[in-house]
Amino acid sequence: MTFTLLAVVLYAIATAMLVRSLSRGIAEPTSWTAPAVLALLAHAGFHVAAWREANGLDLHFFAALSLVGLGMAALTTLFGAAGRMAALGVVVFPMAALSLLGYAGYGHVRPEGLDWRLQLHAWCALLAYATLAIAAILASMLWAQERALRRRRFHGWLRALPPLTELELLLFRTIGVGFILLTATLLTGVLFVENLLQQQLVQKTVLSVLSWLLFGGLLLGRWRYGWRGTTAVRWTLSAMALLVLAFFGSKFALEVVLPHAS
Repeated sequence: MTFTLLAVVLYAIATAMLVRSLSRGIAEPTSWTAPAVLALLAHAGFHVAAWREANGLDLHFFAALSLVGLGMAALTTLFGAAGRMAALGVVVFPMAALSLLGYAGYGHVRPEGLDWRLQLHAWCALLAYATLAIAAILASMLWAQERALRRRRFHGWLRALPPLTELELLLFRTIGVGFILLTATLLTGVLFVENLLQQQLVQKTVLSVLSWLLFGGLLLGRWRYGWRGTTAVRWTLSAMALLVLAFFGSKFALEVVLPHAS
């Protein structure tokens, strides 16, 4: 619990300092990145301690959710420290803290014996989900910014976001990286996961492939037809919704709902 409380407090401090900086129209990396980095270390430390205690990699629903939250917070810190979209932290840091609290509250689950190939598949999946979740948040911010500008409601929070063109460019770059990771996830799944029907992975695989097709179609449309704005937002959020259902929807049903129902 020491790691948990420390990480949550540090996430809260980083968020508060970031909100204060953004309210002034400034997001100095030195003001909030230090507590953010320490929060990441404490968050990661909790998982490392859990793996040592369980003598294996815990990828149960809440553990996986916490790892995705950790990945999102790490990417946000990198983006923000580089001067790109520090405002992401206002959303992502509380999400990371809540995901860690959920894992700590539920407790560790005895890990399954996974060889290096399945572990590689799992890590690719977690990195893909974290990256594309960041893309979904960026898409939501892009939609909100366009909507406010169309209605000529120039809210103060708009100053915390980069111009539309820069935000859109960051969105597609993030989707590009996430698409590569999702491709690696599907390829390692095909190569290393056996007995697809027996392992109850059909629904997860189908939804993941549909999400991959949507993300790929969006990138193709951007390259070929110059898709942007509302079209990009709709495709991104639709693809991410399928991906959430594929991974966390199935894991929640199989690992949380069904065991308690029985």
